[in-house]
Amino acid sequence: MKRLCFAILLLLLCASFGLSQQVQVQEVTLDNGMRLLMVPRKGDPNIAAGWIARVGSVNERPGITGLSHLFEHMMFKGTHTIGTKNDQEDTRIQNEMDRVRGEIEVELNALIQKQRLGEISDAKDPKFRSQKHQDLLKQMEELEKKQKDLMVKDEFDKIYTKAGGSGMNATTTPDFTLYFINVPANKLELWFWMESDRLLNPVFREFYSERDVVHEERRLRTDSTPTGKFDEELDAMFWESSPYAWPVVGWPSDLEGVTRREALDYFALHYAPNNLIMCLVGDFEPANAVALAKKYLERIPRGKQNPEPVRTQEVKQLAEKRMVAYAETSPQVVIRYHAVAGGHADGFALGLMADLLNGRTGRLSKSLVLKQGLANSAVAFQQGRKYEGVFEFRGTAKPGHTPEEVEQALYKEIERLQKEPVPDEELQKVKNLNAAGAFRRLQSSFNLMFQLLVADSGRGWSTINADPPRFQAVTAKDIMRVANTYFAPENRTVGVYYTKRADSGGDDPQLAGLTDQEKQQVKQLKGFLAQAKPEQIKQMLGRVDEQAASAPPDKQKFVGLIKKLLEERLKQLEGGKQ
Repeated sequence: MKRLCFAILLLLLCASFGLSQQVQVQEVTLDNGMRLLMVPRKGDPNIAAGWIARVGSVNERPGITGLSHLFEHMMFKGTHTIGTKNDQEDTRIQNEMDRVRGEIEVELNALIQKQRLGEISDAKDPKFRSQKHQDLLKQMEELEKKQKDLMVKDEFDKIYTKAGGSGMNATTTPDFTLYFINVPANKLELWFWMESDRLLNPVFREFYSERDVVHEERRLRTDSTPTGKFDEELDAMFWESSPYAWPVVGWPSDLEGVTRREALDYFALHYAPNNLIMCLVGDFEPANAVALAKKYLERIPRGKQNPEPVRTQEVKQLAEKRMVAYAETSPQVVIRYHAVAGGHADGFALGLMADLLNGRTGRLSKSLVLKQGLANSAVAFQQGRKYEGVFEFRGTAKPGHTPEEVEQALYKEIERLQKEPVPDEELQKVKNLNAAGAFRRLQSSFNLMFQLLVADSGRGWSTINADPPRFQAVTAKDIMRVANTYFAPENRTVGVYYTKRADSGGDDPQLAGLTDQEKQQVKQLKGFLAQAKPEQIKQMLGRVDEQAASAPPDKQKFVGLIKKLLEERLKQLEGGKQ
């Protein structure tokens, strides 16, 4: 009874917030088409500042996959003003590198053709390269060294850090690319100048060597993780025609072949002002922000054309797809159904359904983990992307049980949703939690900035205010209807993972005694640390220190190893060792 009363009080609080304290956003569209969203919050010493490009991996094409993510790296390399001791010489070297790289591509394509015809075994094997090919590679190496000697390393980051900025980073998804930072309130003009400069004067310094960095990132985050390559294969199988089929990081051959000219053309189309949105949340005067935006951002010319929306739609799936894999992980099953894009009316019922299924008191945990003892964990989630959607179930089998047992148990929970109306009290509980979550997510200036940009890049920022009531309007009949509409056997793709143990001689001694899940998390952390900045590592160390004391005994080794890896990488970076 106490839980129910608390839930009712929480719902009333959130409902009151939704009616009287909806997010108020001031928006301005500049002459070049760029949009500026502003939410003044007095008393906050920092401003959460960010901007979003309405472009992600879904906007790519075969041959340049991974290019959207590559910009994450290139946009921090500086401009004609920042990051070099001699811009004129740097530009000359860049142009020469483009020329040499073009000749190398001719040599590479010839080797690839020979491999296709069976004349050589591996186009990447150095022993098959011509003398001209070897000479070109040497020229490229010399040019890269000359450019590196001209660079002022990490100058873009250092300018912000010296001015008190923190948390500078970026993220790429299938649907968008977002850049963000926290800046002191009195450094707003610096932010406008810095961001406008890298949009107006992109140089993509170290482009060809940075491709190799991203390739290494792919190796660490995908190829070297227990299920990374298989998850990627499952994606490619699930999305039959949609461009969501390829990974955000890109296919290996595309990362090796994409050129700086292709990158500049892609940038000119997708990073033009008419495809960008800026956002500020914090203590500032909107009139001053608009004046700064006009001064710095309006000098960037509008794009010659607007990017076109993605044309290719996912074809209707007609038969179940199934993949069986053996990986160094616990036995598990993944079940995916094609669902709806973000904003679709059915997405709200599917979202609440995921809430019903998840959490310690959710249906999946109660049934598969606690009652039946089949699984160590079981989750579900709804993801409505810009053009398509997916609903996924995932369960990890307990020792002594199989993925197939978990799979059948998940189907029984799906059948229950299809045949039995969700009780009013259970549905109201998840509605209350959904409303509370929406309320909490708006409290942080950074989170609000992030949400506004993501929302505005899709259906518009006002959906932050409009969507919560649509969740509250979902009925038990709605949930039954969408369960029957989308969870059909012919609409699903299933991935079954069995355990394949690594040879003991090849195991990392540091991982001894850890669970498969912990080992995977450690490998993912190593991939992250390869690209992380010192400030990010310090923030993670702070969180690890906070949690270390309360970690249960069986987690102490795992937490200790995480802390050790963070400290070692931080020492390397601060000591100047890359």
